[in-house]
Amino acid sequence: MENEIIPAIIPESFEHLSEQLSMVRDIAPLVQIDIVDGFFAPVTTWPYINKNDLDFKKIIEQEEGMPFWQDFNFEMDLMIQNPEKTIDNWINIGAINLIIHIESTNEIEKIIEKIKNSNIAVGISLNPSTPNEKIYPLIEKINFVQFMGNDKIGHHGVELDERIYEKIKDLRNKYPNLPISVDIGVNRETIQLLVDAGANKLISGSAIFDADNIEEAFEELKNLAIPKT
Repeated sequence: MENEIIPAIIPESFEHLSEQLSMVRDIAPLVQIDIVDGFFAPVTTWPYINKNDLDFKKIIEQEEGMPFWQDFNFEMDLMIQNPEKTIDNWINIGAINLIIHIESTNEIEKIIEKIKNSNIAVGISLNPSTPNEKIYPLIEKINFVQFMGNDKIGHHGVELDERIYEKIKDLRNKYPNLPISVDIGVNRETIQLLVDAGANKLISGSAIFDADNIEEAFEELKNLAIPKT
């Protein structure tokens, strides 16, 4: 499996989402968009900031596409409580991957089945404080696992919880061919350690978007993510 660097956007508004996407246009083929409802995590992002967001309504009704939809593939990281209530909206948004947090619902298997029946790949995310064992029964039903780098989710620039390295190693040893993603704390100091532990999808927000030169920062992370031979 080739290692991927995936820019992460926490959209403050539809305009902010468009602006951030324009900054990585022609640089990254896949972008993760963090969607936070203000309940599962103490942050609120687009489209939950405005309950009647017209741009979101047009997209889920397939009247319009996501910004720059011709230029990117999208994965949506759904940091929302009880995602089963709104999963149809996210299935309709045009993403190739949907990520569900195992701590957010008691209907995880039902949601997985619904997403996969819609020909969308599904990832399950878990926090550092959630035991790996909780996702073992789901591995054969999903496409990848995402480790959150800290229990404090929904923010850029959060420090990596070092428990993650052992959690990745444990999962990689148990499932050698499973794609493993890490979101939060991925930067030039941590990325090689994460790859050595077994991660192959590296999600990074502030290390890319806060850089003076975004393209150079992206390429540096990409080079650092090449496994050592």
